[in-house]
Order: sequence, then structure tokens, then C-alpha cells
Amino acid sequence: MASSDRDCCTLCKDDGTSTEAVTWCIECEVFLCTDCEKHHKKLRMSKVHNTMSTKDYHDLPKFMQEISSQCSDHKKNRINTNNIQKTKAAEQVRSMRKSIDDFLNKLEKKILGDLESKQSKLKSQMNTLLQQLKTRDNQISQLQSEFSKMTQYATELQMYVGLREIEKTTSEAAKHLEDLKSGGQLDEVNLELTISSELQSILKDVKLFGDVNINTRPFTFQLKAGRKDQAQYLVQTIPTIEQTKPSFLRQLTIPQDMRSCTIKACRILPDGKYLILGTDYDKSRLLLYSNDGMFMRKSVQFTGESYDSCFIRNNTVAVALELQNQTALVDVEKNKVFKSINLPHLCFSVTSDGQILVISSMEKSTIVNLNDMSHKILEGVKANSVALFKGNIYGTIFWENKVCCYKSTGETLWTFKHDDIVYPQGITLDKQGFVYIHDIVSEYKKKVVVVSSDGKTCKTILSEADGIRDPWAIDINTETGIMIVSGGTGIESDDSKSLETAFVYKI
Repeated sequence: MASSDRDCCTLCKDDGTSTEAVTWCIECEVFLCTDCEKHHKKLRMSKVHNTMSTKDYHDLPKFMQEISSQCSDHKKNRINTNNIQKTKAAEQVRSMRKSIDDFLNKLEKKILGDLESKQSKLKSQMNTLLQQLKTRDNQISQLQSEFSKMTQYATELQMYVGLREIEKTTSEAAKHLEDLKSGGQLDEVNLELTISSELQSILKDVKLFGDVNINTRPFTFQLKAGRKDQAQYLVQTIPTIEQTKPSFLRQLTIPQDMRSCTIKACRILPDGKYLILGTDYDKSRLLLYSNDGMFMRKSVQFTGESYDSCFIRNNTVAVALELQNQTALVDVEKNKVFKSINLPHLCFSVTSDGQILVISSMEKSTIVNLNDMSHKILEGVKANSVALFKGNIYGTIFWENKVCCYKSTGETLWTFKHDDIVYPQGITLDKQGFVYIHDIVSEYKKKVVVVSSDGKTCKTILSEADGIRDPWAIDINTETGIMIVSGGTGIESDDSKSLETAFVYKI
């Protein structure tokens, strides 16, 4: 049953984010935020479920809150998962139908336009021909009238001369008609439409809109025996860091005109694009890359060196301006800073889950509530680089060669030190809670190390052999398992200095 100490949306929390809940579903036994509640009400299986506000839920007696219809060891809800999958699939069908309709409408507009154009051309040609024939007809009619008068009043000489003129005019008219006939201008002209065979084949060859498949995955729970008087229960199989093996996907490269830049932060945006923070001595700049790793454009530039940035929500990104004791909030779509957060300490690193923003330094750290922009100083959290995961703060302490995990109150949960971790810098986590850090053992040994979620073991997963030459920044999209790592200089240019690169992996 849900805990009452913090009302976070259960569904969002499962995705690694912390969103304030507004509703409790009595039948699903989950907290729901505003967005998830809307989807919950649309699903056929859950739209009739009884819900109550979180306030009313906490007004219930404690013994009622502790009663649950679900297994206390795990709360899998396959029906709701399938309902969500059904809703998404239906949206895909409607989206594809709209795309097909739009495409056919475009083809229809084009063929109707072609039909109108050719019909207008034929009409113009016919009108011209009719006008020519009408002119000839008028000439013949006039000659007939003149011939009638000649037979009544003209002398023989006048008749002779007149008949010669009439013969000449009629010969010209006959020749004109013959020219029209031989030129094909008197041929019957028809408009005919031939429907594209590819389009016709849709009705004959396409039998289905798509296929609905039921895919199964291995059951991730195993039976674990308890006491003889207990029923068997299920325990989820938890992956270990030994199974972590990154596979290379692509490489990002700093633009030629910024070859003196050093990559200080690299982030994966929710839409799959990449955002890099490049620093060049007295200035720093955000760079946007497409999903396939191609450079798109430059964004906001800052004065002075900056060592970290993070995505917050919507189009907002936070950039830590170290020596200015300031963090800038940037709209990357509009390319402008819309707010600056001033603090009583240096700003080394930033991280956010969309609800709070953590800004760290080696003196102390600050939590900013993004809903009301209130600040809370954490004296116990000191870190060169920070990351958030399920409400906890993770940080690297460069000069002490250690990685720490803190509660959001600043209390230390665990500290990890190991011979393989020397001068740790960037830090991020995957959906399992494994901690990934950039590590510089020496000038010639640079690597990426993964630490177990309990902070007890570690493993090197990338090294200089994988192109990691000057590591500093690292980030993981917990939903897709995509990881980006700054790799230092990678591609040789025409200049004596090679270009900074970042590498993208699937973990």
C-alpha cells in the first residue's frame, strides 16, 4: 500500500520522475498526477474506477490505508499496462489513417487541378475553331445573298466576273476545311482519366491495416521458498553491473568553426535530440544536434566558462555559471535566457527531475523548488557533479576520489571509494539505479565506470581503447537506455588541433 510521507505519482515514479499526485485510485491502489489521471479516465478498464483526492486518502484511518488487494512484494498490473498499450496502438492507427487521408487528399487535389487545366485548354481550342468556322459561314452566307441578286439584276459580264469571285471564295473555304481536317482539328477530342495502377492495387492487395501481435518476454520473477507454512512468493530478477555492455551507435562532432571548444556537458533531450555545452576559454555555448547526431544549430552563448547543464521540462534547460554564482534558465527553442537564479555559492553542476533543480558546489548545494522557485541549502551535499534518481542525489567528489548518494534532505546514504575510481567527474544513472561516472585515473588512463545501485561494487565499461580520450560529461536516457559520453578529441581536421567529439551508446 502507498506510503503517506510523500504523494508522488506512482506511474511517473516508475519512470524515474517525481510528479506531485492529486488523486488516489481505490481499485488500482496508485497515486496519479494530473496528466496520468486524464489517461486513467480514458481507459475502458479504469474509467469507472473510484478515485479520491490525496487529502481524503490521508483522512482515512491508518488500518484502512494498510489494507491492499495487491501482493505486498510486487505490484505488477498487466491489465493497466495492456490498456495503455491498446490506447497507444489506437493512436498509431488514427495517426496512420490521417497520414493516408492527407496523402490521398494531396493526390486528389493534384489530379483535379490537372483535369481542370486540360479541360480549360480544350475549351479554349474549341472556341477558337468555332469562331473560325463561324467567320467562314458568314462569308458563304453573304456570297449566297449576292448570287441571288446577280441572277436577278446583273448583266452577263457582271455574272461572269461575280461567279469568278464566288468560285475563288468557296475554293478558299473548302481548302480551309480540308486543312482543318488534315491537321486533326476537326477530330473528336475526349477527356479520359486513368486511375494509377498503384492506387488501384491498394483495394486489391492491401487486406489489413496492420497486424496486432501478442509478444511475450521471459517471466522476470522467480519463486523463492519461504517457511513451510508460507506460500511461495515472487522475487524479481535484478540485473547486475556485470551485464552492462555498451554498444556503439554514433559519434557527434563539434563544428569546424568551434574547434577550440571543449565539451563540458552533453544531454539527451526527451525527443531524442542531443544538447552539448561547449566551453572556449572566456565563453560557453549550447549546441543542438539531431537524433542521428548531425549538428543542427547554435543556441545561447554565455560569458565565462560553464561546466554543466541539464534538461528541466518543456523547452527549458539550466546552465550552471560557476564563477558568477548563478544558474541560467534557457528556452532552447526561443534561444534566450528567461530567468537567472542567484546563489550564495559557486555553481559547478546542475540536475533536475522536472520538479526540483539541484545546484552543487564543493562548499554546499541548493535545491530549488521549480513550482514556487523557493531555495533550500544542503550543507552536507558537496559535489563536483550531481545527478537525481528517484528522489536521491548522487555526486562525485573529484579530489577525494569518491562517489556519494544522499537523501534529498542532505543525509548521506552511502559513499563508495575504489582503486578504479580516481578523479571522478561526470555522473548519471540508468533505470536500474546503476551509477555511471567519468573517471580520469591519470593522463593516460581515462574511462567510464559503472557502480552498483547499493554503492558496493564497480566495473569499467569504456576506456581509451573505445575512444575515450578526455572524458568530462556523461548522460543516460532512462527510458531508451541511450548513453552519451564526451570523448575528447576524435576527428582530425585540416588544422593542427582535432575536433572535440561525443560518443553515443546503447546500454
